[in-house]
Amino acid sequence: MIQSETLELLEWHRLCQHLATFAATKLGATAARHLKIPDSQTQSEQLLEQTKEVYQLESRLTTGLSFEGIQDIGDSLERAERSGVLAGEELLAIATTLAGARSLRRVIDNQEDLPILTELVADLRTYPELEQEIHRCIDERAQVTDRASQKLGEIRTDLRRLRSQITQKLQNILQAKSGAVQEQLITQRSDRFVIPVKAPQKDAIPGIVHDTSTSGATLYVEPNSVVPLGNQLRQIIRREQAEEETIRRVLTEQVAAVKPDLERLLAIATTLDMATARSRYSFWLGANPPRFIQREDKEIITLRNLRHPLLVWQQQHEQGQPVVPVDLLINPLIRVVTITGPNTGGKTVTLKTLGLAALMAKVGLFVPAREPVEIPWFDKVLADIGDEQSLQQSLSTFSGHIRRISRILEALGNQEEEIPNPQSLVLLDEVGAGTDPVEGSALAIALLQYLANHAQLTIATTHFGELKALKYEDERFENASVEFDESTLSPTYRLLWGIPGRSNALTIALRLGLKPEVVEEAKIQVGEATDEVNQVIAGLEAQRRRQETKAAEAQSLLQQAERLYKEVSAKAASLEERESSLRASQEIAVQQAIAQAKGEIAQVIRRLQKGTPTAQEAQQATNALNQIGQQYQPATPAKPKAGFMPKVGDRVRIPKLGQIADVITAPDEDGELSVRFGLMKMTVKLQDVESLDGQKPEPVVKAKPAPAAVTPPPQNVPEIRTSKNTIDLRGKRVADAEYILDKAISEATGPVWIIHGYGTGKLRQGVHAFLQQHPRVNNYEPAEQADGGTGVTVAHIKK
Repeated sequence: MIQSETLELLEWHRLCQHLATFAATKLGATAARHLKIPDSQTQSEQLLEQTKEVYQLESRLTTGLSFEGIQDIGDSLERAERSGVLAGEELLAIATTLAGARSLRRVIDNQEDLPILTELVADLRTYPELEQEIHRCIDERAQVTDRASQKLGEIRTDLRRLRSQITQKLQNILQAKSGAVQEQLITQRSDRFVIPVKAPQKDAIPGIVHDTSTSGATLYVEPNSVVPLGNQLRQIIRREQAEEETIRRVLTEQVAAVKPDLERLLAIATTLDMATARSRYSFWLGANPPRFIQREDKEIITLRNLRHPLLVWQQQHEQGQPVVPVDLLINPLIRVVTITGPNTGGKTVTLKTLGLAALMAKVGLFVPAREPVEIPWFDKVLADIGDEQSLQQSLSTFSGHIRRISRILEALGNQEEEIPNPQSLVLLDEVGAGTDPVEGSALAIALLQYLANHAQLTIATTHFGELKALKYEDERFENASVEFDESTLSPTYRLLWGIPGRSNALTIALRLGLKPEVVEEAKIQVGEATDEVNQVIAGLEAQRRRQETKAAEAQSLLQQAERLYKEVSAKAASLEERESSLRASQEIAVQQAIAQAKGEIAQVIRRLQKGTPTAQEAQQATNALNQIGQQYQPATPAKPKAGFMPKVGDRVRIPKLGQIADVITAPDEDGELSVRFGLMKMTVKLQDVESLDGQKPEPVVKAKPAPAAVTPPPQNVPEIRTSKNTIDLRGKRVADAEYILDKAISEATGPVWIIHGYGTGKLRQGVHAFLQQHPRVNNYEPAEQADGGTGVTVAHIKK
């Protein structure tokens, strides 16, 4: 009962209705609106794999997965099993469903890496012979066709012949008795052919009157000469109906014979439609697939930029307010989180967002949070949330809260001892409220301590200041608060971790115009200690904001550096490609010149070979060869001028990069100087630059060092890298790395060598960002080349 209450409090039915709009079939939409929550983690993981594979499949297909033709044929199958005769529309729906299911299986079988979906459709039987037989006997208008049986074809031939005779007789009467008829028209009344006769002249055409017009001026008469033919027509029509029913009965029996397989087909199609709906809804939300973690293995709950799915829908479809995401990073030791802060600050929304995220992961939906999404599998999600903003729920009383909390405790179990492996998520809104503050606070503390032993995670919102102190008494407790902007007297809906919320009532009252002397008297009543605590909390909040601003600036600079690096890399690649192209064209020109020179030399030789060469001819040949050599021999390149030494402010060329740069610092004794081009600063070797007119710089001659004086050994021996002060983070996530780093730095007495490797650079960036804001880290720098270079960072710890 409490679990169904929790679903109602979290408005789970609204999310299911949103999911149903992404279903392609009636069965899928119905299943989505009555979404069943799995009972085991294995079922949830299988549903998630289905969602992932459909998400992957639809990203490849141009039009997405099609469920065209698949209909809800469940009632038809039941009636067929009970020996009922199916109508043409029902038989046609069965045929189109078979075709649609076959098309789905064909699309999945054509893909290679979809093991879950492939296994799902492996046993799918679509009975193409039954589909063909239905289409042979039933046309697109759901009518039995002439080709369904020879007998039916003969009956309909007789019907057409008989109708033609009746029509011809009536046409003759219309022409012969044109003055007695209302208009030249043949129509039908109750399957009988009639003609409109003027009422005053009804005796002119004797027959049976089957109908009368509204005014009574027209009688619809079947002439006596056509009555025998009409009787005969009716008998043939009955024979036709009986034969059609026989044909539909035979088809119905064929359907009933394979009813279990068709029900299995319907279930598979519905499962596929549900997986597709989950995939499309997840894509629409911009959600990411969750990974179920084991907190016993020291894994951290990671939900960054988590958004409330119903608020996202409200923003998109109902012009709601922008959704403010929350960050939930909960260490494995934490069992209870207390959230404090002002009313309407977002505490209740945070509870509901986490509850819906846990349920979405259980049913195979992606979670609307930034990757990675890591959350435990909760066997139960239990909530006591009083939503004052809901029109459908009145304000909860203390007794109502206690009754609901009692049901929550019963659902957790009645064990007196601590549960070895609790798996439930408990969400409590305004715990202990609605009664005397002293007793309510004591009750809330006892309740949260009980839940710390009997639930995997409890999130509770409160206004009781005493609950903030639990963090400092029990390591399983953590504080969080919703931020409040005093300048605008409004909440920011951001969640701050590790900082308890402070009271804002007196500040708000003063700014809203309450007399200052009243506010001052209230402060005296509250006490100076509370004011000091609020000042400390305010300082912590300001420090956090400064750190966040610095982190944002650092991220911006990093992105700018990465962009410039990409631009320089692209230019360098372009220059290399251009140089390679020029070299290739030069080689082609040289080869062509050599070939032409060889041809001219061969002509000279052939002239000498004709007859007996004289000395004059030999001299002429020699002169010709010299001319050829001068023509094709490449010009000797001019020797570069020497003696150039760049100074600060000079402009130099860097041939390797194809850039012109400004000299910032003069060359040092190692022959290195700093230059700048654009926004990029870099250090280059002296031999890698030249003047704008092509002069090469003079090499720097190092002065021989003076003999070193013998000095006594330093008093402080430098730290040596050992296995104890070395941390290997390669392959770790940034969130896991931060947890390991914090523990190592808190225990360190000297420098710490941190191995993060090269890779994509994301882990190194995360490590540097963490070290920059850690209070115990004095500074950090890349390790020596022998110790790993830029793949290792050395953090120097404050003494």
